[in-house]
Amino acid sequence: MTASVSERVLAGLPPGMGAGIAAGLGAGALWGTTFVAPLVAPGFSSADYTAGRFVACGLFALAWLLWQTWRSSPALRARLWPSPAQARAALGLSVLGYTGYYLLLVYGIADAGAAVPALIIGTLPLWMMLLGKPEHLRWSALWPGLALTAAGMALMLGVTAAQVQPDGGGHFWRGVLLALAAMTSWLAFGLLNARWLRRHTQVGSMAWANWLGLAAGLGGLGLWLVWGTPLADLVSRPGFGLFLLVCAVTGIGSAWVAAVLWNVASRRLSASLAGQLVVSETVFALIYAFAWSGDWPAPAQLLACLLFVAGILASVRAHR
Repeated sequence: MTASVSERVLAGLPPGMGAGIAAGLGAGALWGTTFVAPLVAPGFSSADYTAGRFVACGLFALAWLLWQTWRSSPALRARLWPSPAQARAALGLSVLGYTGYYLLLVYGIADAGAAVPALIIGTLPLWMMLLGKPEHLRWSALWPGLALTAAGMALMLGVTAAQVQPDGGGHFWRGVLLALAAMTSWLAFGLLNARWLRRHTQVGSMAWANWLGLAAGLGGLGLWLVWGTPLADLVSRPGFGLFLLVCAVTGIGSAWVAAVLWNVASRRLSASLAGQLVVSETVFALIYAFAWSGDWPAPAQLLACLLFVAGILASVRAHR
């Protein structure tokens, strides 16, 4: 039944929309892997995981750029590397969507625990849908997808909120404010990144991912130097080889490849529809977590995922 509904909704999409939707879902599938990375290689701090992922992303982007430069003609080489203005844009957006976002979030988690910031960050798709609505699209067409997504989030947040026991102190509320700042940072990244790509069509999605990756790599290196574990201590810990593998896989997959896919989605879809697809990250993260632990999701979580899928289909129909 669900498959037949999906086929009817996705049939006859405008040119480019199908590829944009597939790219957005692919990005969500890769982003979801970051939630299970600490489970695969436990014993390392959040700062170490994040710095390692960004540094791996930056090194891969640099290697890719050098390889492309070596094999390209002199006329094409100049287009592979950013101009000063493009480099500044990549650095600024990488702070909003990568290192700056993470720093705000990790401090928010330190003050308020993990659950409340997760609830706050989880509202991102709704804000992107509301703020990124195309002018020609009526609100009446957007409400079904919004309502289904909001209902799914309410169920998911209810499961998490039941585990939250705030202490009522100043640190808790400071953590809430930091989590709100982190959400605002990524929201600004999502909207500004899409706008930049639409205004600079001469820059390819892969080139922009490379530039963002380089900037994120520099930010990750700075993050590790300030907050990370000293290299000698990292190397001596059990599981360091697996930690490097996890950083490489998530850095190349959930950072670089996901950035390419998200750039494709941002070019081909409105910010509101692309924002709707962000909920796929939650769905995939739950699937990976349940597959790793071998547990079944709670009924409320399963229903929430179904509502997310229905919300995506409703939003696709509204944007056709």
